[in-house]
Amino acid sequence: CCQCYPLLRMASSFIDDLEPAMSNTLHIGFLLFPHVTQLDLTGPAQVLGRMPGAQVHLVWKTRDPVPTDVGFTINPTATFADCPPLDVLCVPGGFGIERLFGDDDTLAFLRRQGAQARYVTSVCNGSLVLGAAGLLAGYRSACHWMWLPFLERFGAVPVAERIVRDRNRISGGGVTAGIDFGLALAAELAGEDVARTIQLALEYDPQPPFDSGCTAKATTETLVRARALLAAAPLETTS
Repeated sequence: CCQCYPLLRMASSFIDDLEPAMSNTLHIGFLLFPHVTQLDLTGPAQVLGRMPGAQVHLVWKTRDPVPTDVGFTINPTATFADCPPLDVLCVPGGFGIERLFGDDDTLAFLRRQGAQARYVTSVCNGSLVLGAAGLLAGYRSACHWMWLPFLERFGAVPVAERIVRDRNRISGGGVTAGIDFGLALAAELAGEDVARTIQLALEYDPQPPFDSGCTAKATTETLVRARALLAAAPLETTS
């Protein structure tokens, strides 16, 4: 609207003024795989993509459209072969992760990028894929509540928190925690002032109509229904 436009210009100008201090491109790569939970990816991508100098890469084996777990597709912007060295490697979650545990090409890409990235990160049960790649052994990590116990199978320490940091590993909990994770990482990379500005630009001020967003607050009946809903979700049939 006409009243908001000057505020958006001011926010844009503020971030542009920081460009000299962050002249180098920040390469931020998200693994985009069949049946990804799109909000795991697009939530933090929306936040981190607003940082000065940020370039977001959506990476998969090919550039063919990739189906999400709600049916629509997202187009990759890079492949494993042509993705540049990443400053931030992020693996989102989704019902498609099971196909990745034995996917040598994907795990090799994560190991290669994870060995040199400044930050190795995940959202939701994407942390299990990092674990399968051997990138979480001995690290504390978050995960979606339903998959959290499985982190121990990969030598990681499961932590039931919304954002978990252990050295250069930063992980977000389930789905919407990816936005919080993105803001925390933006503050780490570009400073708290930039992160606060991005938060306001996105009008991120959660006020959910129900107070059942974690297992500690949900009723037993809601928890049972949620487990059934997640267990019944279909996995991908193609790669």
